[in-house]
Amino acid sequence: MSSRVTDPRVTERRNPRTQQIDLAEPLGIVDLMLAEDETVPRAVGTQRERIADAIAAAESTFRNGGRLFYVGAGTSGRLGVLDASECPPTFGTDPEMVQGIIAGGTPALTSAQEGAEDDLEQARKDLAARGVRQGDFVVGIAASGTTPYVRVALTYAKEIGARTAIVACSPPPPETMAQVDIPIVAITGPEVVTGSTRLKAGTATKLILNMITTGAMIRLGKTFGNLMVDLRATNAKLADRSERIVAEVCGLTRDQSRALLALANGSVKLAIVMQALNVSADEAAKRLEQAGGVIRRVINAPPPVVG
Repeated sequence: MSSRVTDPRVTERRNPRTQQIDLAEPLGIVDLMLAEDETVPRAVGTQRERIADAIAAAESTFRNGGRLFYVGAGTSGRLGVLDASECPPTFGTDPEMVQGIIAGGTPALTSAQEGAEDDLEQARKDLAARGVRQGDFVVGIAASGTTPYVRVALTYAKEIGARTAIVACSPPPPETMAQVDIPIVAITGPEVVTGSTRLKAGTATKLILNMITTGAMIRLGKTFGNLMVDLRATNAKLADRSERIVAEVCGLTRDQSRALLALANGSVKLAIVMQALNVSADEAAKRLEQAGGVIRRVINAPPPVVG
């Protein structure tokens, strides 16, 4: 008689709805995966208040000169690095402001580094090498909730006085939760392919990280309405977007918006304030600094609404 071994981690259990997926035709596979993916936003929604807490913590951290660090291994680590790397082009942030740390370092971004997530001492070394300090915000990412590298990283962060959070899709053990100020645990259930947390757990994690950084950047005034006004025009697409935003908000032609951006050293935010208040770039920068970087506080008007 065989005994059944059940893993306590939800992400490692077998999904009863997909046990025959290897018999399905391509369309059947798509339908099964879509049905499972539809459950992800609901799981994330159960953590809405804690995600909001993380947004507030990130905003406070940034306003006080601190930085946000994502720490993870495997897929979780890659998602953290991805979210961090998207902040500079989207919001015009310094690359130091949001950073991703992955077990195994840069090689782990493109190939599995076996055993890296179990190297406990390396977790401390990696955070120390980045200069993680009191006043920073460290978010551990562990789909299963049990990644040793993440647990030790959070312990180290807590010891030095950094604020901490965890993003997980299975309940972390008590020793990990004891190191966490903000627990974000979105239970996504068993995966389509057992243990493959790049699927539902990965999708949930991506949604949560998107909310944390985007929410914090919105609070910092990196958007005007839903327009990204602190983007860096590092390529033709972003330069075109910059011109379109200025033209729309300020009611200018494309040529006029391009000329205004030149006077604003390419800054969409400065250009909007310059046009609205008829001031120089230096004066616009001064007004924005006094208003905490929020355009609405400077010009006291919303952006135009497209109906």
